[in-house]
Amino acid sequence: MSGAWMKTGLAALAALALNVAAPPAEAAPKRIVIVRHGEKLSPASLCGLGKERAQALATQYLSPTDPMSLIAKDPPAAILAITLHTLETARPTAKAWGMEIATNKLMLMPIQNNRHDNALINAQNRKVVTDLMENPRWHGTTVVMVWEHFHIASEALEQEFAGEQVTLRQLLKLDQVKGVPGGVPKTWPNSNYNFFWILDYDSPTATIPARFHTVRQYFKPPYANLPSNDWGAPEGRPADSGCT
Repeated sequence: MSGAWMKTGLAALAALALNVAAPPAEAAPKRIVIVRHGEKLSPASLCGLGKERAQALATQYLSPTDPMSLIAKDPPAAILAITLHTLETARPTAKAWGMEIATNKLMLMPIQNNRHDNALINAQNRKVVTDLMENPRWHGTTVVMVWEHFHIASEALEQEFAGEQVTLRQLLKLDQVKGVPGGVPKTWPNSNYNFFWILDYDSPTATIPARFHTVRQYFKPPYANLPSNDWGAPEGRPADSGCT
């Protein structure tokens, strides 16, 4: 084996090693829009108010055409859901955009708020966030996440599964976002269905959002009747709504 060949071969191997070890050019979506599912009737279905909210989101705040849309000028690369309630909420928006929502077994089964089902959602939450932050298909895009509020932010859930990463607040490092008065809330109140959390990433290699802000849902007619309570305040839904 000649010295020249060895030098050439070693140089090629070194170049290959550098290519393998090089970090990805980008590491995060440009924007993540998080919204809770609509009001529910049962573990298997939204109530009438929740179904109306799902349609209102598709028609206004998450519309491809409405002037008040948060994403009309920045079409989403995906609309994601994690459970049956979130899938039912997300479907009108996906239809408006002519998009499909990838489903799995967990997303198609009624979920109870117990340790077993929460553990299943915890695992899926970790899987989704890992994919969002590492899969090149999402880099530099906008992604809409229609989610369960316990798995967006819940201090109680984090304590129950101490030592694990279980909420989006943990997984997306929202506790480290700068410039948020009082910090990103540790818990998404059970009474609130009417807010968006919006995360913006400035740097293509960022692992922590550069900015966090909220948008409160104030729908215009024909959906102006939908409740829009203050953060942490009772929803004030009609007594005969049938929602739980």
